[in-house]
Amino acid sequence: MITLEQSTHLPCEYKYPVHSYSFVISMYSRLFRLPSTTRRTFHTLSALNMPANHRKVTIIGSGPAGHTAAIYLARANLEPTMFEGMMANGFAPGGQLTTTTDVENFPGFPEGVLGGELMDKLRAQSERFGTEIITETISKVDLSSRPFKLWREGNEEESEPTDTSDALVFSTGASAKRMFLPGEDKYWQNGISACAVCDGAVPIFRKKPLAVIGGGDSAAEEAIYLTKYASHVYVLVRRDQLRASKVMADRLLKHPKVTVLFNTQATSTHGDGSLLNALTIKSTISGEETKLDVNGLFYAIGHEPATALVKGQIELDNEGYILTQPGSSLTSIEGFFAAGDVQDKRYRQAITSAGSGCMAALDAERWLSEHEATE
Repeated sequence: MITLEQSTHLPCEYKYPVHSYSFVISMYSRLFRLPSTTRRTFHTLSALNMPANHRKVTIIGSGPAGHTAAIYLARANLEPTMFEGMMANGFAPGGQLTTTTDVENFPGFPEGVLGGELMDKLRAQSERFGTEIITETISKVDLSSRPFKLWREGNEEESEPTDTSDALVFSTGASAKRMFLPGEDKYWQNGISACAVCDGAVPIFRKKPLAVIGGGDSAAEEAIYLTKYASHVYVLVRRDQLRASKVMADRLLKHPKVTVLFNTQATSTHGDGSLLNALTIKSTISGEETKLDVNGLFYAIGHEPATALVKGQIELDNEGYILTQPGSSLTSIEGFFAAGDVQDKRYRQAITSAGSGCMAALDAERWLSEHEATE
């Protein structure tokens, strides 16, 4: 068994970036402690010749959307199972919020809450109502017929699935695209972020110069949003023009607290060991490098929805997000419900993810009820 002291030698992607000991304690307790409400299986079912586990409803993904769906489904006595994933899509169970420090805009926490703590509370609430949580990753699905077929990681080559489900709530989320500049890992969530709305108001950014990387509408919107708090905002654009719409581009270029640096890219990040305080930027024309003093860097270069698992089986938009019927979680396949950032490229907030998880649970409950009635 790995000790807490040995955990400091784990690869960086397995460490909690801010309060690493909290993350390590949480992960090891999940790996080696087996609460009665949670079944965790780390062997291959096929090796034991066990039949597929069948359930009424299964949740894939363990962010705010997945746990909210679990709470509602469990309270409806549907006995949901959640596959929370083991470093699925590069994140620990709990998703993107496990890499976030202070969350100040989630209702019910007037003093704010650590992202990891918020996810622990959501997880505990899911378990309280009887959700079965399995710390494994679903790596293959077959949606061609019902019940849907699921394969756990390590069993993809088996002909028979490890699990089957009448309904699926898919809440695997999306991850922000990053440049992984030198020094970025050290200052991620300590001056570097991918969400201005989430983090722009925190004290380390107030009345400080900030930078945004990106040239589209999202970058323009985030830069303008940040002017509410920053002393000045620099927008770094690799090309000689913005990709943003004319309206957004004009608004950005005319803003008195914004400077757009065209033909410019960041090449490295710098800080005092605790917080970011500068970038090295480079001209894409001359190659000249200069230092830009900023206390915050915000990426606005897009997100990657975690939909590879269902690509080619369900209808996606041109950016890879799952298409849902307006005002619902319904998708192009009956019994398959999408929730959270995997289907939301506009808001991407913990609270909107949670709301869509509620929608998915209610839609799934209704669908299962109707489906059983016609059988």
